[in-house]
Amino acid sequence: MESSDLTLEDLGWREAFSSQLTADERGGDLCPVRVMAVHRGWIEIAGSGLGGMIPSALPSSDGPVDRATAGDWLIVDRVKMEPVRVLDRINLFQRQAPADQRRVQLIAANVDTLFVVTSCNQDFNVARLERYLVMAGEVGVTPVVVLTKIDLADAPERYLEMARALRPGLQVEMVNGRDPDSVARLARYCGKGDTVALLGSSGVGKSTMINGLRGSADIVTQPVREIDGKGRHTTTSRQLHRLDGPFAEALGGGWLVDTPGMRELHLPEAATGIAEVFDDITALTLECRFTNCTHGAEPGCMVQSMLQNGTLEPERLERWRKLVLEDAESTQNAATGRPGPTHARKRKKTNG
Repeated sequence: MESSDLTLEDLGWREAFSSQLTADERGGDLCPVRVMAVHRGWIEIAGSGLGGMIPSALPSSDGPVDRATAGDWLIVDRVKMEPVRVLDRINLFQRQAPADQRRVQLIAANVDTLFVVTSCNQDFNVARLERYLVMAGEVGVTPVVVLTKIDLADAPERYLEMARALRPGLQVEMVNGRDPDSVARLARYCGKGDTVALLGSSGVGKSTMINGLRGSADIVTQPVREIDGKGRHTTTSRQLHRLDGPFAEALGGGWLVDTPGMRELHLPEAATGIAEVFDDITALTLECRFTNCTHGAEPGCMVQSMLQNGTLEPERLERWRKLVLEDAESTQNAATGRPGPTHARKRKKTNG
């Protein structure tokens, strides 16, 4: 099916978007379309009988969040083939740019489910996975941890146990991306109009999974390095892929957002997500004797009490401290216009 033949409902149209339309945008020259992909200077769109590429520049843009990203809904002038405005989003995934903490990179918008993808090898990193879960919690999207390359792991069950321990009730799926029957377990998240974003490091098998779900090999994949399990960036842009393979007939065809691999992930805002992912520590802080407790040597500190009796792991507490510190610095720097956290600027890479 051509992109111009897709209905708004096929593309994931919701009442939340319909209610934003003005009288002029419900017919005539102005109409809604969805952003399929963002390229340098251009946006690929679909819907309302339109399809193809249009310029990315909007008439007015006050900041980075006013730019369009994959999954956005735009109002377009069908005569001029130019964007008019971005409709308010249900949610937005973004991160601070690794090279410049003052810049924000938009990842994907209007997502229903987040696949946090990691492979059963050296890529598995608890701190990084927690960051992805914090990101999902911050924007209110249901996360699903997807463990890939189970066919190459000696004991994939060990990774399953570690993933489930990240958070009570967390959904975890194990798949072999090259096995259609294994990948089929993920299709239930991709019903008609549903949008699923995939986040994870390069080489964890995101593109292979998408190819498996679509029943095609359209997306190029590359092997990882055996010495450290790291992969190359095969996805260079954020793009929506339609689930039009063997599962489309049964499910109606959802949308998968592939994103470039990210080993660095500094969150511009994360307080809500941190409280959700680290709810056990958050609950302890509320029981401390002093409201301004730093959870160090103060008397009556419940965090230190649980740490000493072995209920709380020191590593988990340290990861929580790190995220809270980054969030506080990001909030302060956003208010003052200064660059991001000093420790984030000094390090070129981080696995956490």
